[in-house]
Amino acid sequence: MSIQTVQISLIGFMGAGKTSVGSVLAGKTGRQFTDTDERITAGAGISINEIFARYGEPYFRDLETEQLKKLRKETEPLVISAGGGLPLREENRKLLRQMGPVVFLEASEEELCRRLRGSSSRPMLQGGSLEERIRTLMEQRQEKYEDAATVRICTDGLSVTEVADEIIRITRI
Repeated sequence: MSIQTVQISLIGFMGAGKTSVGSVLAGKTGRQFTDTDERITAGAGISINEIFARYGEPYFRDLETEQLKKLRKETEPLVISAGGGLPLREENRKLLRQMGPVVFLEASEEELCRRLRGSSSRPMLQGGSLEERIRTLMEQRQEKYEDAATVRICTDGLSVTEVADEIIRITRI
């Protein structure tokens, strides 16, 4: 019987701080950092916007699941920044929980608007007002994030380092 390496996964809405916090958390814990979106774009050789435009969202979601299955087999301890929509699939939520602690980084709608204003690299935010897109997507995703999470941390008003330190304190990694 093999012993599975415990991974720590960061989930949450785009702009919640997964990549920034994940990089700091990896440095503080001696783990490698990886981002599922970066792995997907590196493998595809095109941007997420281009993947959505050429192949559609379901295809992109399949790529997310594929990456998660690969990460589950990793033997090196990792901090994983999961794409904002990755937890939408039940299969992905189960895989995340099997891998180790799943930290839901939350941020208020106002804070997300502030952080995401001017972003053109996020296909799910295209069309309509930013505030309305964030509100609609948050309503669709909140329950899925909560279902996947073993830990919840609100990032509003906290520095990246403070969030990383809180994750270490709560998960004891």
